[in-house]
Amino acid sequence: MPARPDVQLHGECAPQFEAVREAFAANWSDHDEVGASLCVSVGGETVVDLWGGHADANRARAWDRDTIANVYSTTKGIAAVAAAMLVDRGVLDVERSVVDIWPQFGQSGKSSILIRHLLTHEAGLAAIDEHLPDGAVLDWDRMIAALERQKPNWSPGEGMGYHAITYGWLVGEVIRRIDGRSCGEFVRDEIAEPLGIDFFIGLPESEDPRTADLLQAPGAGPIGVAPPDNLAARALSLASPRLAGDVNSRGWRAAELPAANGHGNARALAAIYGQLSQGGGRLLSADAIEHCGTTEHAVREDLVLGFLVRRSLGFILSTPGGRYEWGPNPRTFGHSGAGGSLAFADPDAQIGFGYVMNQMSAGLGADPRWKPMIDAVYASL
Repeated sequence: MPARPDVQLHGECAPQFEAVREAFAANWSDHDEVGASLCVSVGGETVVDLWGGHADANRARAWDRDTIANVYSTTKGIAAVAAAMLVDRGVLDVERSVVDIWPQFGQSGKSSILIRHLLTHEAGLAAIDEHLPDGAVLDWDRMIAALERQKPNWSPGEGMGYHAITYGWLVGEVIRRIDGRSCGEFVRDEIAEPLGIDFFIGLPESEDPRTADLLQAPGAGPIGVAPPDNLAARALSLASPRLAGDVNSRGWRAAELPAANGHGNARALAAIYGQLSQGGGRLLSADAIEHCGTTEHAVREDLVLGFLVRRSLGFILSTPGGRYEWGPNPRTFGHSGAGGSLAFADPDAQIGFGYVMNQMSAGLGADPRWKPMIDAVYASL
């Protein structure tokens, strides 16, 4: 089905993958897409690089080739790549206790938590109990101190629950203490600049003119606004407007939140995951990439999300028949973001996939826009 008459798609698509273009175009007619980009690499070659629509709710700004957008939790996968690079270099051991490199972390019964537990969402630190002042989420030091004081929400290592926002501070602080650079600085220096791509954790003000406005799902409140009566609500409430501000504001964009506020486009995500689909390359060795797609725990219920998830060290693993089903191959790994962004690597088919949009959909887990595009990719191979 073609895009709506008022939507123009731009970019390139190999003839073999014309069905992917059609699936992408159908998002405007079938799912009220506003602006988006889609990029796919196969065997290290870009076969789809498309964009279209608008970067704002009023449809006054076109979504251009270099438009970027907030990708929410798709950022977690990039933070996981940064951690994997440090492991690959032999300077980070995921079997070490966090307190070995972060002594203050051991307060309130957390001395047994391993770095591995932070990456696999098993640390029991999905929510923060203490009252936080307005805007606290944008203050790195304040949030680190709060996590140091926090008692685990469950026995560490005995349950897995999505650390929706806290993942970024926990993994980011480990990266900072090991490497000396913040997670955002590491990603800039070691991933984005070497690959020549547009991906930022901590967006410079100079990039605001080309940044799309993130648009909330119709009928839904801002992410994280929910009654604080369960663990999921408490975990997601860290992204509430009171604590995090407007996600289109300069304050949100400038902060470094490795769990939630990476800004980039599909081309950048496909470049990163395309590298990881090759079995060895500029970012990670073949052995390190193998670990990215290796199950750390079997499919089990996430204590925060309430549905079945399979994870590796920092990544979601594709699960056939589950909410995260990204093609047919079980070693496929990546991460999605609230509202619909998605990036993954399939080492078996050598696919790197990136999709970025500004119109959020409601709910967590599978987005209805994913499957037609992913199915078209695999059908075109």
